Amino acid sequence: MKASRPSFLFAVVVAVGFATWAILRFAYVSLPPLPWTAVPTLLLLAIGEAYTGWNIRGRIQGKPSGRGPNGKPEVKPVEPLMVARMAALGKASATAAAVLAGLFGGFAAYLGDSLDKSTPRHDFIVSAGTFVAAVALIAAALLLEWACRVPRDPDDEPNGHRA
Repeated sequence: MKASRPSFLFAVVVAVGFATWAILRFAYVSLPPLPWTAVPTLLLLAIGEAYTGWNIRGRIQGKPSGRGPNGKPEVKPVEPLMVARMAALGKASATAAAVLAGLFGGFAAYLGDSLDKSTPRHDFIVSAGTFVAAVALIAAALLLEWACRVPRDPDDEPNGHRA
């Protein structure tokens, strides 16, 4: 599995955002108001993935992750299958969050001209907040993917230097 490329994720955000903006030009008046519940959901997912990435990276590098029964620092080994699953979660989350960022970014772009009316103003605030939360999830997912990489062994490189 290859790591997610930020340029691909950016292209997804732009493409979905443009498509959403184009569709909303014809369909916005028939839509109900946007719910605000996506903002805290995406932020909680971002926090969880960032913490998981930080934790996994430390465990892969062999840093102590807690205290053992005797009070000494203890290094908990990480299972390779769990790392692979977390890398897949990070890749899937980054792509899904890019789609959501594009969707709500398109909403915000469309509604930017209608802030003098109450419903479009509410939808703009919700869509802008959801866009920011989705971008935070993209960053956390990329961090999780990066944390799951296997560190290079200096003995594998010629002369002990990385290329």
